[in-house]
Amino acid sequence: MKLLLGQTLTFGENPFEAPAEVAAHHETRGAVAIRGGLIADLGTADDLRARYPKAEIADYGEALISPGFIDAHAHYPQTAIIASWGKRLIDWLNTYTFPEEARLVDAAYAHDIAGRYFDLTLANGTTTTTSFCTIHKTSVDAYFDEAQKRGIRALGGKTCMDRNAPKNLMDTAQSAYDDSKALLEKWHRVDRLSYVITPRFAPTSTPEQLAVLGALWGENPTCLMQTHISEQVEEIDWVADLFPKARDYLDVYDGFGLTGPGALLGHAIHLTPRERAAIRERDMSLVHCPTSNTFIGSGLFDMAGLAQDGHRIGLATDTGGGSSFSMLRTMAAAYEVAQLSGHALHPAQLWYLATMGSARALRLDDKIGTLTPGSEADLTIIDLASTPAISQRAAGAETFWEALFPTIMMGDDRAIRDVWVGGKLRV
Repeated sequence: MKLLLGQTLTFGENPFEAPAEVAAHHETRGAVAIRGGLIADLGTADDLRARYPKAEIADYGEALISPGFIDAHAHYPQTAIIASWGKRLIDWLNTYTFPEEARLVDAAYAHDIAGRYFDLTLANGTTTTTSFCTIHKTSVDAYFDEAQKRGIRALGGKTCMDRNAPKNLMDTAQSAYDDSKALLEKWHRVDRLSYVITPRFAPTSTPEQLAVLGALWGENPTCLMQTHISEQVEEIDWVADLFPKARDYLDVYDGFGLTGPGALLGHAIHLTPRERAAIRERDMSLVHCPTSNTFIGSGLFDMAGLAQDGHRIGLATDTGGGSSFSMLRTMAAAYEVAQLSGHALHPAQLWYLATMGSARALRLDDKIGTLTPGSEADLTIIDLASTPAISQRAAGAETFWEALFPTIMMGDDRAIRDVWVGGKLRV
């Protein structure tokens, strides 16, 4: 048994649906007991020290003990090209993304990038990632192998593309099905790994490929399915040209069995009212990628409206279209995007999105994103005075939320004091 002492924060309810003081459970001098890779108990420091007098103690003082951050949408193969200059989505893919992704056919290079990616995300307090790999089986094997070495929870899948991409990055409908099935059987639910069926987006898959991936998902309903939707207006126009019989972008996926519970729809900026209603009705998940949406100039996600309508919403870096590996920076960007839409997100809502909100989007809220006893012991320890600027602002705070907000807005990897993964100290 280990006892971690410090401030604690977890959520019993959704702060978009209940006041922060009701939804969040904050303890100024709290404790988390961990044993066997799981959270065994949660309470005040005095209570748990009395309850477990022989436990090993890690006292973090006034630092915050939080569930580890969860990145619900990323492209780990783009690690080396993050912060590439001057393009919008389609040009960005052709100029930077596709040439780099082609390099991951080499297993050694794929392992190097995957290892680098996990080291960077762990250093930023992220304990669960959900990633698109490349079309190459080597890239999927490298991703899961490096995750397994670190003991982290990771979700991902082979990106499938059989048109509108370079020849060395295209598969076929049949090879997409065969390779995805083989990788699924190899990795899904092994240790803390989950396979995700992964058509990149409608423009890079033929109807035949979308159909076989929909069939594969139907055959393997314990998997999630991830793709992109309505990121930029040019993309939406392109989809309309490629699929003229579809009512809208979502209808394309719907026609091939790629909608329903377990669907992860990245970006979702320019949704029509019909799409919004259908996504909510079918209980699909939306993933907000704010640094990417501003970096590539895509638009403003309607957090206030979609949350009010009861959508499952996760938060993500969208590495490397996103400009940071940090979920703190991603929370800050989500705040800024919401401000541009005339809505100020509460710090509790931002923290929820990066923890329990993303866990709900991934349908893993029974395992991660919380300090609830029985959940997996993935914890990030946050120094709430990590820089002089943050320290002086937090010192003048009158409430916990005022003290937390400067770290959300100005924090980076210096704020990450320790990271526990599966009950083990990893960073």
